[in-house]
Amino acid sequence: MPNPATDSAPIPAPIPVVWSPSTRLHVPRHEIWLGVTTLGTEVPERVDAILGALGSHRLREAVAHGDDLLRAVHDAGLLEFLETAAEEWARAGYEEVVGQDRVVPYFFDTPALVAGMQPTPPAAPHGRTGHYCYDTMTLVGPGTWEAARAAVDAALTAVDLVVAGSRSAYALCRPPGHHVTPLGYGGSCYLNNAAVAAEALRAAGHEKVAVVDVDAHHGNGTQAVFWDRADVLYGSVHVDPAAGWFPHVFGHATETGAGDGAGATRNLPLAEGTGDDPWVDAVTDLAAWTEAAGATALVVSLGVDAAADDPESPLQVTADGYERAGRALGGLGLPSVIVQEGGYHLPTLGGLVAAYLRGHAAA
Repeated sequence: MPNPATDSAPIPAPIPVVWSPSTRLHVPRHEIWLGVTTLGTEVPERVDAILGALGSHRLREAVAHGDDLLRAVHDAGLLEFLETAAEEWARAGYEEVVGQDRVVPYFFDTPALVAGMQPTPPAAPHGRTGHYCYDTMTLVGPGTWEAARAAVDAALTAVDLVVAGSRSAYALCRPPGHHVTPLGYGGSCYLNNAAVAAEALRAAGHEKVAVVDVDAHHGNGTQAVFWDRADVLYGSVHVDPAAGWFPHVFGHATETGAGDGAGATRNLPLAEGTGDDPWVDAVTDLAAWTEAAGATALVVSLGVDAAADDPESPLQVTADGYERAGRALGGLGLPSVIVQEGGYHLPTLGGLVAAYLRGHAAA
């Protein structure tokens, strides 16, 4: 029977979806976790799982952008390494010598090694990799740079749409990016798409931009990029790293920024197993914080790996929770760029993204 309470409700306008076929080119094949080789979960099929659930949204292909904003976020040495690493690895013959055709570190020049001395940059690719990559899970292959660079273009094209007047735009970024710091990559991330989007919104004239990160894991990279800045807020809701979750050493409530950025970072860590209501309450808290701080534009780091059936999930969020989160953040009424981060359960991945976008568009 008809339901007047819902049947007369306006249908939200679809949010434009920006993507690039090149984001499928990154094929990690496997990860090395605790010394064990395991199948990778950040696979190219994620792109199609999301696209398949967003049929009502307008697809836009990413437009190539220059490197200025990317270089404002990341060190030139990191960018040069990522662009050339796969080719140098292949030329060095590691596949023939040890059977490893992906770039993976084994040696890390940490402060424990350097011990206050001045190190000489390593000559070999297998020595140099650990200078930029901080874990063994994030492998580089022949198409990694092309895919990561296309993901940045997707984020910047979404910014273009918002600057041109679209209320919101969604960037289907793959691989994700919120774990990438100015100097290094890890956590299945190579370039920080959300941070580049925030820089682009600043360059477009927004005096204060907020990045709200709802991925299951803390976005240590985005936090690092804006740690000492007051013009970009970073707020994150995620599983408590003190319970043993990546990135382990960052994401605690005591981390609030430094220098000019003191108070511009906010972390809301949650216990393992947290479900919809407290998770949505935390997202709503960050939305209120964003509004009180006077942000004029919003970047959402949309990880959907907090879902109960996700293989990386320590939390128990449902599609309804994601839709409610979308309403909380969309309700701010700010120009919004929504950037894809994690989410790895292919059968439900697209539906979770669609649920968030539905909520954001309807607010």
